[in-house]
Amino acid sequence: MIKQEQETKKVIYNRITDYVKKYAEQIPNIEASVYENQRITYKDLNEKVELCSKALLNLGIIKGDRVAMLCTPSIEFYVVCLATINIGAVWVGLNPKYCLNEYQYVIGDAQPKLLFACAKIGQRSYIDDVLSLYEEHSFLENIVAINDPIEGAINYQCFLNASSVISDDKYIDVTQNVQPQEPALIVYTSGTTGKPKGAVLSHKGLCYGALVQTQHFNVSAPSVICNMPINHVACIADICSTTLVAGGTVYFQESFDPELMLKTIELEKINIWAGVPTMFLLQLNHPEYASYDLSSVNLILWGGSAMPEQSIKELEKIGSRMMVAYGMTETSAHTVYSSDDTTLDDLRDSIGFPDDKMPCRIVTEQGIGCNPGEQGEIQFKGDFLFLGYFNKPEATQEAFTEDGWFHTGDLGYWRNDGSISLVGRMSEMYKSGGYNVYPREIEMLLETHPSIDIAVVVSIDDPLFQEVGVAFVTLKQNTEVTTTELLELSKSSLANYKIPKKFLFIEKMPMLPIGKVDKVELKRQAID
Repeated sequence: MIKQEQETKKVIYNRITDYVKKYAEQIPNIEASVYENQRITYKDLNEKVELCSKALLNLGIIKGDRVAMLCTPSIEFYVVCLATINIGAVWVGLNPKYCLNEYQYVIGDAQPKLLFACAKIGQRSYIDDVLSLYEEHSFLENIVAINDPIEGAINYQCFLNASSVISDDKYIDVTQNVQPQEPALIVYTSGTTGKPKGAVLSHKGLCYGALVQTQHFNVSAPSVICNMPINHVACIADICSTTLVAGGTVYFQESFDPELMLKTIELEKINIWAGVPTMFLLQLNHPEYASYDLSSVNLILWGGSAMPEQSIKELEKIGSRMMVAYGMTETSAHTVYSSDDTTLDDLRDSIGFPDDKMPCRIVTEQGIGCNPGEQGEIQFKGDFLFLGYFNKPEATQEAFTEDGWFHTGDLGYWRNDGSISLVGRMSEMYKSGGYNVYPREIEMLLETHPSIDIAVVVSIDDPLFQEVGVAFVTLKQNTEVTTTELLELSKSSLANYKIPKKFLFIEKMPMLPIGKVDKVELKRQAID
């Protein structure tokens, strides 16, 4: 009877941290993650996660509490994230590229009880931002400084050392009480109004999505480079969770560096080369690209936007499998994948086939299923989807149809072979270098300038970033403003990928008969 129960437990893993324990037992000496000169095995990872989990409990973190983190992809990020999830608390990542007002919004919305933060990343100091957040928000009880000291913050090692006061029995009771359909992460993704929304992902959603991805990737003992920002679903779900579920190794890098990524593929014999098309373009265009040995790569994977045909042709020369995948933050993972026998035309024109375990439909505005070639909204259904938008019940309700299908807001159509071609976005959102950019957020910022009457941002195609923004502005009478001033305003409040690449001044916005700005005409002018 005991043996039967153990057999059953071996196949039920509905929490990501179950896989940490699983591989600590099954493959304890296999490397789980690597960062610079740090190499930790699954046995090490399990011990670090347990230690950090107890330290969180010692600070009074309980189920449902939010824990925020400002740092780059690293061992500390991985451990803190897994430990937070392990005890039933909810982890929130912060992008180092954010400006203070962006941090203020996310922190104010998520209301974390604890913030882990780096004092410095690259040449930028975050001390003033962190202290400002701490002073302004009473719900933020403690700061833990990950590297250099921050005034009033707990040293990371001291934080860990305090874990000894938590007994093993209490630790076990807490972790066993975490349920699969409870929140694990809040990942902030902006809406069409420009205000970020926190998509709440469940433990089961992360596990389910990671398992599906593992099956499609079909790479034994996967090794993957993770240099995506920690607040991005590609980092924690698509790379970290999927690699963990497969018992593979994640190679963390502080940020994307084309040369470092190529060197790491060669040196560490990386077998999954993944990223957004912009990252591949920068690597393919590196002057020393041809000198690197990339023969270890088994799978070349991209998503987020379309890959240019010429780049696909260059990647074909490596001789590895190539795959395009489609998903959203709200789907917890990729949900559509190209097949192994896909052609260049398919990789260029299609996002692949929906996974059978992730129900997908394409429907008209009236909810009627589309025939092949007929454009409609792509929708998904299932308990792998996000639980809702944090503290936004109305937005959550609007995100689903009455019968439970999730509105992606993306327009596509079925191809005759059952794959999907992505036409565009029903909303105004565009992707620049793989990041979601929402024009209204930028427009609202520009319109705070006293000289600007109306600001409208549209996107145009770009050979490197796929899409970039162009801002059109009309000025109030008898006022002036320079492009330099608008650029500085944008830099002060926006992450760099959101900053328009051009600012164009016009006397009057082109209008549609219904009284709305004619953005099609503006896009035409932006291209001319």
